[in-house]
Amino acid sequence: MQYTTLGRTGLRASVAGLGCGGNSRIGQGSGLSEAQSVALVREALELGVNFIDTAEAYGTEHIVGQAITAVPRDEVVVSTKCLIRSGGGLRSAADVVSALEGSLRRLRTDYVDVFHLHAVAPAAYEHALSELAPALLREREKGKLRHLGVTETGPNDPRQEMLQRAVHDSCWEVMMLAYSMMNQGARRKVFPHTRRNGIGTLLMFVVRNIFSVPALLARTVKELADAGKVPSSLGDLQAPLDFLVHEGGASSVTDAAYRFARHAPGSDVVLFGTGNRAHLRANIDSILKPPLPPADVAKLYELFGALEGVGLDLPDRMRS
Repeated sequence: MQYTTLGRTGLRASVAGLGCGGNSRIGQGSGLSEAQSVALVREALELGVNFIDTAEAYGTEHIVGQAITAVPRDEVVVSTKCLIRSGGGLRSAADVVSALEGSLRRLRTDYVDVFHLHAVAPAAYEHALSELAPALLREREKGKLRHLGVTETGPNDPRQEMLQRAVHDSCWEVMMLAYSMMNQGARRKVFPHTRRNGIGTLLMFVVRNIFSVPALLARTVKELADAGKVPSSLGDLQAPLDFLVHEGGASSVTDAAYRFARHAPGSDVVLFGTGNRAHLRANIDSILKPPLPPADVAKLYELFGALEGVGLDLPDRMRS
């Protein structure tokens, strides 16, 4: 495993971070028992993954809590989150502090390393900054969290307007953001500021259905070509990203996606989801590989660098 320092937090985190949400939810989305999901998290720990990200909304905190009892607490970096909306309205500071307490109980720990306000939309940012963050910083003084983070809502904020504000506010030490081969906006809008200000970055949406379902990729690229957003020649291809798969390059499109994100300037931890052991190991292997060839990266920049909001599909269970 390779490790990095997560911004100015000083936390040493594995560059491959186990995400416990998405479609897989560490196997809960595919029918694993809780015991099997606990075993999967523990296998990730055995492979050197020490960064585990969960959330109140994922329904997997209690599984993570069981899994991390297998290692000393200071050997794992636990990240969790609470939504700032409930019942159609914004949660109060007291509600968010109560959510933190609930997360601690489910995680079986006295503190979390990173506690995020989850899926903060641009219109809710001022509430998050002025009402919720101060309350959580007081909890930090009590030792219940070590570092405060904020996560964007990629599908609802494809231009990353919230993060473009948040990078200038010193209370946030960690940010979770969407970044992929076909959603590169953070390269220009966010990473220069996180690097300058020492904000740790957690990359999500690195591999979504667009890269793992070939028919969806071909259909999406055809629609982009028809709209004049990518070269028309790409729209005629059934495998428009296969130029990345070659000797000396990627072994697959998903392999390319992980490597592209892992080696982006400004990337700290690449989050991946999984529901089985083989997939767990394959994802880690890709994240630990060297960068893609410079010519392939340059072509990805040229073809897709101006796109916004592509591939930001919500987990299947959250779609209406």
